Amino acid sequence: MTKLPFQVDLDQIDILKALNIANNRIGELNGVLRLLPNPQIILNAITLGEAKESSEIENIVTTFDEIFREITLIEVTTSAKEVVNYRTAMLHGLKLVKDNGFISTNILVEIHRIVDSKSGDIRKIPGTVILNTKTKAVLHTPPQSEEEIRDLLANLENYINNPEMENTDSLIKMALIHYQFESIHPFHDGNGRTGRILNILYLVQSKKLSLPILYLSKYINQTKAEYYSHLQTMRMNPTGIQQYVIYMLNGVSAMCDFTIGFIEKMTKQMDLAEKQIRTKCPKIYSHDLILYLFRDFYTKNEFFRGALGISRNTASAHLKELEKNGFLIEEKVGKETLYKNAFLYELMQEW
Repeated sequence: MTKLPFQVDLDQIDILKALNIANNRIGELNGVLRLLPNPQIILNAITLGEAKESSEIENIVTTFDEIFREITLIEVTTSAKEVVNYRTAMLHGLKLVKDNGFISTNILVEIHRIVDSKSGDIRKIPGTVILNTKTKAVLHTPPQSEEEIRDLLANLENYINNPEMENTDSLIKMALIHYQFESIHPFHDGNGRTGRILNILYLVQSKKLSLPILYLSKYINQTKAEYYSHLQTMRMNPTGIQQYVIYMLNGVSAMCDFTIGFIEKMTKQMDLAEKQIRTKCPKIYSHDLILYLFRDFYTKNEFFRGALGISRNTASAHLKELEKNGFLIEEKVGKETLYKNAFLYELMQEW
C-alpha cells in the first residue's frame, strides 16, 4: 500500500472550484453556529442523526424512537445500542482530541473499542479481504500483518498531525485521510464507522469547524454506490484520487447546506414551542424548560426533575400538563412512563 502523501496533482481547476465552494459553505455554517445561544442543543440532535446515518451505511438500521428509548431506558434493540455506541464514541473521541491536541493511533483504537467492542483491537491474524457482498468477488486486500498495519497507521498519524507533510487545505486532507484509513482497514469490523468519526475529529482539530456538527454519512448513504466506486477506482488507478476528492468536497458543501437548513428548522421549532408553552402553560414556563425539552427526544420523571431541580410530584404535574396540551406524547414502555417531545419528534422525521 502507498503511504501518504500521495504523489498526485491536486491543484487542478475542478478541485480548486469544489474546494472554494466547500470552504465558503463551511464558513457559513461556522457563522450560523456562532449566532446560536446554546449550540449544545443542536449538537445533540445532529450527532444522533449522524450516528443513525453512519450505522445505516453498515446495514445497521433503526429508528429515532428506538435510539432515544435506548438512551432513556438503557435497553431495547441491538441496532439502537450500536447507534448509541457510535454517538458515545464520537463524543469521547472529541474529548480525547481536545485534551491531547492530536489524533493518534491509540485514540483511534480507543474510539473503535466503543464503536465495536466485539471485534477486538488492530488485526493480528492475516486473511482479511473486502468482498462484493453480492458477487463475493475480492474488491480489496488490505495489509495483512500487524506490523504493516501499524506502520501504515503511524504514517497516517504523522500525516494527520504534521501539516508540513503536505501543504494543502484541510478539507482535501480529510478526504485523503478517510481513504487511507478505510484502505488500511485496521480492525476486523467497525472500520467504516470509526473512519467517519475520524473525519469530523480531524475537521475540529484542524479548526475547520468550531463544533463537530458536519457529517458526511448522510451524503455517503445517499450516494453509496458512487462512494464505493470512487474507493475502488482509486485502488486500481491513482488518478482516480482527483475525482474522489471532488466527490468528498461536494459532500462537504451539500452537508453544510443540509446542516444549516436543519439548524434553522430546529431554531424555529424551539421558538414556536417557547411561544405556545408560554401561552398555554404560563405557570410552568421557563426558558430552561425549553432548553431541556429540546436536549433529548424522550424524558421521564427522574430526568425531568433532576434537570430542572424540582420535586417528583411537581415534575409529574408539569409533565402531565405538557402532555395534556400536546407538547409531550406519553408512552408506556414496560413499567416506565416516557414523554416524547412532539416538536422534536416532528423535526427528526425530516432527517
